[in-house]
Amino acid sequence: MSEEYLKQSSQLGNLARPQVAILDFGSQYSHLIARRVREMNVYCELYSCLVSAEELGKHQLTAVILSGGPNSVYEEGSPHVSKDIWAMLKEREVPIL
Repeated sequence: MSEEYLKQSSQLGNLARPQVAILDFGSQYSHLIARRVREMNVYCELYSCLVSAEELGKHQLTAVILSGGPNSVYEEGSPHVSKDIWAMLKEREVPIL
């Protein structure tokens, strides 16, 4: 099987295409949210909440949706978005839902 076939769509050179990034914290609704966004003819990609700022920064983000998970943010070891991502989103003035 070709390696090109196995790549995630965000790795196929769509870097300049405006998109909504959905950061998935383990929610069972992440794919439903993505489908609803796409039904409004808006391009979006699902990313792990642990995505690096470097990877996310390669894309032309129009908005970010945080899709929650079952963990409390106060629990030890719960997933968090990196400080670098928050800084990048603030610098670019990207809306966050």
